[in-house]
Formats: sequence, C-alpha cells, structure tokens
Amino acid sequence: MSSPDRVKHVPTPDEFIAMSESQEFAALRKTFRSFAFPVTIAFLAWYIFYIVTATFAVDFVKTPVYGAINIGMVLGLAQFATAGLITWLYVRFADNKIDPATEAIRSHMESPAGK
Repeated sequence: MSSPDRVKHVPTPDEFIAMSESQEFAALRKTFRSFAFPVTIAFLAWYIFYIVTATFAVDFVKTPVYGAINIGMVLGLAQFATAGLITWLYVRFADNKIDPATEAIRSHMESPAGK
C-alpha cells in the first residue's frame, strides 16, 4: 500500500484545449514534424526508387555482386537496414527532444494549479 506524495490534478477539457493552443504544445508539434516529415519523404523516395528500379531496370538489378547475390537483393536488404536506422534515429531524437518537452507539458497539466 502506498500513499501518493502528491495528488495529481485531472485537467478539464478547457485546460486540454488551452494547452493544445499554447506555444509549448505548438513547439512540441513543430519539433516532431521537423523530424517526421523529412524522414518520411526521404524513405518513401528511397522505396519508390527501389520499386521503379526493380521494375524498369531489370538488367541493372540482376547484375551479380557476389555469387548468387545481385544488386536487387542488396537494394532490398538495404530497405530493411534503412528502416532500422530510421527507427534508431527516431528513438534518439524522441529521447532527447520529444520526451523532455512532453514531460514538461504533462507536469504543467498535472500540477494542482495547472502551472
């Protein structure tokens, strides 16, 4: 059995609306979008390049690299590597930029006076 050291304030709908219109929340959204949108566009471009290359440059993608491994297989595996890299970069970004801002907003919303 534990006793809470601090009673958390339950924000009202009006407080949620006010926070969603605040500069802190706008900055958090801008920070998230500054990472998510460019990375998403870059990955989609990379993926489309892979699909178009595999479709229209068949002679190129079937070029052997090593043994039975060809350029198409290398590009396909690079898609997985790119997805893993983007995930790792996002986790680092979120840990350093998003999470601290989110915690500050949460603390503000849960404080008894809302401040």
